Amino acid sequence: MSEPLTSRVGRVVAEGQTDFFIRPVPPPAQDQVVIQIKASALCGSDLHIFRARHPSVQLPATVGHEFSGDIVAMGGAVRGLSIGQRVTVEPCVACGACDACRRGQYGSCDGLTFIYRRGDGAMADYITVNASTVYPLPDALGYEAGALIEPLAVAVHAVRRTDVRMGESVLVLGAGAIGLLAAALCRRSGATEVIVSDFSAFRLDMARELGATRTVNPGTGESLEDAVRETTDGKGVDKVLECVGRQETFVQAMTLLRKQGLATVVGIFEQTEITIPVMKLVNNEIRVQGSQGYCWDFPVALKMAGEIGLEKLITHRFPLDELQQAFTTALDRTRNTIKVVLKP
Repeated sequence: MSEPLTSRVGRVVAEGQTDFFIRPVPPPAQDQVVIQIKASALCGSDLHIFRARHPSVQLPATVGHEFSGDIVAMGGAVRGLSIGQRVTVEPCVACGACDACRRGQYGSCDGLTFIYRRGDGAMADYITVNASTVYPLPDALGYEAGALIEPLAVAVHAVRRTDVRMGESVLVLGAGAIGLLAAALCRRSGATEVIVSDFSAFRLDMARELGATRTVNPGTGESLEDAVRETTDGKGVDKVLECVGRQETFVQAMTLLRKQGLATVVGIFEQTEITIPVMKLVNNEIRVQGSQGYCWDFPVALKMAGEIGLEKLITHRFPLDELQQAFTTALDRTRNTIKVVLKP
């Protein structure tokens, strides 16, 4: 960098309140790169933070970890990247030394954290990251699509853990960005029936466009139980992906599975303790597992991105200065939001 840079960084300072602070952008360390951010998307976890209800984040907190941009500076030890290159970033930070990391399972790192929790929020002008977390964008992907590689990687991880197979039936609870992307990936993994449930007609239209074979809107009186029974001849679905994070949907995930079925819980629960019908686990021999983040899933997400058309998920765009309005828009169900992107 020829001149010292400074960067605005967006943060949530109290429930429903954001501001910016200015920080210097120092020259990168030997293994780091500095990225000028071109597009940054709001994540569901950012919305939990904005409402002061994220179970793992205390306020004030920087926000933003879904982003893309251009490399503007590199450390001397960085190889395989170049100044001006268009990139996206895997924003988790693993220790590299615990048992999980030594096995290559860095997604289960004992000290796993994310760059925004360390103050490096991507709602910013510039960000400095380790070069090992940087992925070049294919020429066919624009910056906005590049910012959505991170949520696509979350969906890739969840669908891979769910082991969706040809001919299976899958229920996706929640048609936010992760649920929509998971539904799309389930169809591409061979599922012949993909049912998506949500209270938003707009999101359900998008689910069908992405490959859902049936959609259910309980808010209009449609019965999810009836839809599952009709689709599966009363047996229940083979797999469920819970992408909401509520007790009601967790229980639905358990009760709508066939015997010996598998439910994968992806949603972030603001309520950290819930009540479940535990005998369903025993009597039906069902399995319930969690899915957090990603682990070696970014390369797959980059390959799949072109097939899905990530830009269609973007419903609203704001300049970075309007971070507060972006949050309120993302939480306003009357605005038909799926993905909100900010551009410095």
